Amino acid sequence: MIPLKNLIAKSGLALVAGLLLAGSPAVQAQDAVAGKAVFNANCAVCHSMDADVVGPALKNVHERRGDEWLTKFIQNSQELVQAGDKDAVEVFEKFNKIPMPAFGTSLSEEEIKHVIAYIKDESSKTVEAEAAPVAEVTDATATPPAAEADVAFLDLPPVLLFTFVLAALIMLLTALVLVMMFRLFIPMLGDSIYDEDFRSSFAGRVLFLLKGDTTVMTGKAKDKIHSTHDFDGIQEYDNDLPPWWKALFYVTIVFGVGYMLHYHVFKTGALQTEEYEMEMQQAAMFAANNADDPNAVTDYEVLTEAAALESGKALYNTNCAACHGTEGQGTVGPNLTDEYWLHGGDVNEIFKTVKYGVPAKGMVPWQGKLTKDQILEVSSYILSLQGTNPANAKEPQGEKE
Repeated sequence: MIPLKNLIAKSGLALVAGLLLAGSPAVQAQDAVAGKAVFNANCAVCHSMDADVVGPALKNVHERRGDEWLTKFIQNSQELVQAGDKDAVEVFEKFNKIPMPAFGTSLSEEEIKHVIAYIKDESSKTVEAEAAPVAEVTDATATPPAAEADVAFLDLPPVLLFTFVLAALIMLLTALVLVMMFRLFIPMLGDSIYDEDFRSSFAGRVLFLLKGDTTVMTGKAKDKIHSTHDFDGIQEYDNDLPPWWKALFYVTIVFGVGYMLHYHVFKTGALQTEEYEMEMQQAAMFAANNADDPNAVTDYEVLTEAAALESGKALYNTNCAACHGTEGQGTVGPNLTDEYWLHGGDVNEIFKTVKYGVPAKGMVPWQGKLTKDQILEVSSYILSLQGTNPANAKEPQGEKE
């Protein structure tokens, strides 16, 4: 018969071994495998490890929040938000106040722990991949690339140097000729350059502009006060308008007359409405040739075959139920069983909404994950939910169709 002391000792060793085994990497890996299945079925629609999607990126979230907080948040995020939890409110407001579905009733606490184990496992894989040293492959026989050397100005091709020198000489000679002519002819004109006739001529204006007189640009300042233009001590001078202003005013008159004749009298130009219609036609032609254009016109028909609807249901439960409910009653997303639609209730409009998503509202695009046929099957299944009136249906949103 085994002594009681030995039995207790052996039982204690077995308990310690069991605890160590439960915390061993093998058991944690097994939890992560189970958590991956739960994550893909419920969380992958809105979350990624490395990038924000509908919800935040989950890499190392367990280090920032802790397992207990994550468990409560997954069970019912809105409870934490309404309780004023700082972290929960921050996440809620950062991601457009889109509430995360409460998984407290659909997932057990054990399954939630498996999901957290999967997040830890994926986060550690990412860290290991980033920390892994990259082996540098060196080849002793390889010739290192030559560094780009700066070329000195005097080392440029002779033809290019000659071109630069010639251009500089031409500009210098031109400037010298102008200065010599200016110095030669101005004294010859004497005081006649100050005559009003010469000064008001084009040559005189150019000459005095070179001498620093800006009247040609600003107009003549007569400094003569209008005798009748005195209001509360404010007096008006009878000065010329700047010539550039008057020239611009005359140009606008000519332009206005030409515009009226071109567009409204002879009708040789297209007005804004006609231009818009032509651009819309061009856009329609472009969309017809581009299958990935959101504005492309589609003419899909609703699928009614049982096999297609069953396939659409399976795709819906896998990808859409997390945000729209298993019966289409609406949770984070709108109710899909009533007659009201935010983005159109025709099968082609639903197809585009599923394909391209509505990122501003948290609806992710599915064109990279589902094929065209699968999107059509989901769209047809959604239309088959019309009028089913599930329990706890969300209030109508959008317009009735």
